[in-house]
Amino acid sequence: MEIFRKLVAIEPVGLLPDAVVELRSMAEETVFYEDIPSSDAEIAARIADADAVLVSYTSRITAEVMALCPQIRYIGMCCSLYSPESANVDILYAGSHGITVKGIRDYGDEGVVEYAVSEIVRCLHGFGQSPWYGEPREITGLRTGFLGLGKSGGMIADAMRFFGAEVGYFARSEKEDARLKGYAFMKTADLAEWSDVLFCCLNKNTVLLHGEEFGRLGDHKIIFNTGLSPAWNEEPFLRWLEGDNLCFCDTAIALGGTHLISHPHVRCMDVSSGRTAQSFVRMGRKVLDNIRSFLEGRDMSGSVYAQRAAANFQS
Repeated sequence: MEIFRKLVAIEPVGLLPDAVVELRSMAEETVFYEDIPSSDAEIAARIADADAVLVSYTSRITAEVMALCPQIRYIGMCCSLYSPESANVDILYAGSHGITVKGIRDYGDEGVVEYAVSEIVRCLHGFGQSPWYGEPREITGLRTGFLGLGKSGGMIADAMRFFGAEVGYFARSEKEDARLKGYAFMKTADLAEWSDVLFCCLNKNTVLLHGEEFGRLGDHKIIFNTGLSPAWNEEPFLRWLEGDNLCFCDTAIALGGTHLISHPHVRCMDVSSGRTAQSFVRMGRKVLDNIRSFLEGRDMSGSVYAQRAAANFQS
């Protein structure tokens, strides 16, 4: 198996010590930075002449950065890669310049599900707060709506159904497995009106809640956002939040910024619920598998995917 000449992790990427040891065997030289770079110029300086780069979700590798670092041939995202639009690496530029970009997914979903179940149970029963409906109640019979029914959304939906909730959802298309489970497929605004609790489980930078949807959602409702960015436009969201409503987000990034954390109708711990001990093990395994596949020439899907994405965007 060939190895990289130089591999640089431009920021903390969350790999456990065992994974770092294995990673060092995959490059002649490895450099791990323990702080987050403040600018594109700093990112480019850290990469310099490296042919392999690791990045987490807190920094971006732009076309400008890649242009300044022509030796790059592999970028490993130690975070989720769902689509070119949501990626924090410029997939279009990478694909058109022969740079393989490999991301991971489905490594922290279990913790997110536990967070959602924990918070809704505390809210409904009144553990440490007033019961949401005035008296303790179960999830049984609760109408739970889901914007996005991918891996994490589907897992939360299944958990809600296990506890007796009704489940409705909106996705880009109706899902056969969801239909067989009895989950109702609805348009976004209809789903908002129907739901007692609306779970937003969308890709990064996907916004589906606007003025109409918040108007249909109405009062005494709950929103959970488990994505990596707000699922709403902020102005109608703030108007809705002034009513008798609650919003749960585990991180300020999902909420839209730290300026909203102190709002009386916001519940935000500003801690990523998916970052558990088990998730770091799963993440490291997937990051290393991607690198190993690239170096062994067994899996060039990242490069093909990037090139195909580039072609699609240009057409």
